[in-house]
Amino acid sequence: MGSLKEIRGRIDSVTSTQQITSAMKMVSVSKLRKAQNAIIGLRPYSEKLTEMIGNLLNAGVATNDVWFRQQEQAPKILIVAIASNRGLCGAFNMNVAKKVELMLATDYKEAYENGNVKIITAGKQLGTSLKYKHIPVLENWDELSDNHVFEKFIEKVNHLLSDFRAEKFNRVVLVYNQFVNALRQNLMEEQFLPIVQLKTETKKSQKSEKNYAQLPVEFIYEPSKEMILQEVVPKMLRIQLYKAFLDSSAAEHGARMTAMHQASDNAAELLKELKMNYNKARQMAITNELLEIVSGSAGLE
Repeated sequence: MGSLKEIRGRIDSVTSTQQITSAMKMVSVSKLRKAQNAIIGLRPYSEKLTEMIGNLLNAGVATNDVWFRQQEQAPKILIVAIASNRGLCGAFNMNVAKKVELMLATDYKEAYENGNVKIITAGKQLGTSLKYKHIPVLENWDELSDNHVFEKFIEKVNHLLSDFRAEKFNRVVLVYNQFVNALRQNLMEEQFLPIVQLKTETKKSQKSEKNYAQLPVEFIYEPSKEMILQEVVPKMLRIQLYKAFLDSSAAEHGARMTAMHQASDNAAELLKELKMNYNKARQMAITNELLEIVSGSAGLE
């Protein structure tokens, strides 16, 4: 137990920290609401695009396009890892960095040792972590971690798609935190290119529930199915990458809100303990002063 002055200093310091963490929590709550609305609003559009392409593929459209072509040559892999420009959000950034490091040590070990794995990072904290581990980074998209204007993504995505078409890479993988709710984020490793499989779900109609016979649905496509596929697939890829950034943004604010909430609770517990120690020290000091007075009085007698 320290002196009264030392304990008072610690109480003031912890109180100041608690005020900061509480303020950061409130800011994250406000930003989370906005980011959550953005990703929830985009998901149905992204799912509908995926469903449309799935219907075209099920209709027998040839998938000889470059976006679907599986390369048989040696893999040339591009990893796009998405995190945050700021910290104080728990293990949010570290989880992405550890995931990239694990991928390089396991699935992509041979390609990485041969120099066939390149990494693009979005988020200063992630770039710093990989640099500290001596993992080279091809490019930084740090400005996209905070500025979620769709037009800003088009240039980056178009450049990425051009490199893939030019066979600079034959596989593109996304690593990011998917937003589930304010308390939970799923760390995702998602193959972006080439497109391997599109999941389409067929919803049962009310007639099917009444055991009516189901007639096959045939769509009339105008212009041709192939032309529609060529137009829609690049749009879907742009939306998919944009969705990954919105997911990461919402997950970041959720993780920071949770971290600041826990920090505020820890500060409250620490303040309670410090105030108890302060009261004990003050009582001890008063008792010692009384003993000195009594002893002095006894000495005068």
